[in-house]
Amino acid sequence: MTERYDLVLVGNAGRNELHRADGTTEPILGGPLFHSAFAVVWSDKSVAVVTKIAERDDDLLMSLRRAGLAVYVTPTLETTRSHLYYPGEDVDERRLVLEASAGPFSAGDLPDIEAERFHLIGHNRIEFPLEFMTGLHEREILFSIDMQALVRNPDARTGEVRYEDYPHKREVAAMAERVKLDGVEARILTGTSDLEAAAIQFEKWGAGEIMVTSAAGALVRSRGTSHFEPFTNRSTSGRTGRGDTVFTSYVVRRMDHGVADALRFAVALTSIKMETPGLFSGTLHEVEERVRADHR
Repeated sequence: MTERYDLVLVGNAGRNELHRADGTTEPILGGPLFHSAFAVVWSDKSVAVVTKIAERDDDLLMSLRRAGLAVYVTPTLETTRSHLYYPGEDVDERRLVLEASAGPFSAGDLPDIEAERFHLIGHNRIEFPLEFMTGLHEREILFSIDMQALVRNPDARTGEVRYEDYPHKREVAAMAERVKLDGVEARILTGTSDLEAAAIQFEKWGAGEIMVTSAAGALVRSRGTSHFEPFTNRSTSGRTGRGDTVFTSYVVRRMDHGVADALRFAVALTSIKMETPGLFSGTLHEVEERVRADHR
């Protein structure tokens, strides 16, 4: 019998490392995929993870399994490994270097499962070739994608990640149910850092819903209307994973709720997450309490 899921998260698991300006380092186990996965464990939706990783690193996936997520793995020679550098106090200014990659996804990496939606979360554009996304669309599979992966282009020799315009952005926008980008990605892809203007441009290209984030908050453009919610975090010690967390929690909440409600919920959850380093570890009750506190 074929397993069916409400949401399938697709992305390479990573063994990554954060380098601070003061010289200290911190492991970031899992990368964007894990930030996304732990942003939905509060939900009663059935969620699966599809990933690629070297067999020697399979222990990395234990936390996902313990959290109750179904995990499907394609073994690879390498596990994705990258380095994230913060050169100063500005947590939105960072440099990325790719050390190794588990490689791109193809139709053959997808298990024999059924899903209402796929959610694509990658380190860089290696992971999601246009052919992979086109294949999902041709099979009439709804998918959302964080555009951060598509603007991050690693140098083949040095691994230095360059932020570059993505040549197939219009095709992706027209196929995707939802897309997410931040201010930097907005400027690269649309020519403007204005959140609403960038969202409107993606809307013109055919995207169903668009989320654009900044240090101030998150904007969602849906059916010609823009909604904005400010982050209310009291510190930025858990800044890494902000975009992954807010977008994925929005996607799963949006399944049963309207745009405004889902955005309030996702921003509150992410505000909590940013106050503590690591993955989101709060509860549904804590998020609901935060929403009420932020909207008194």
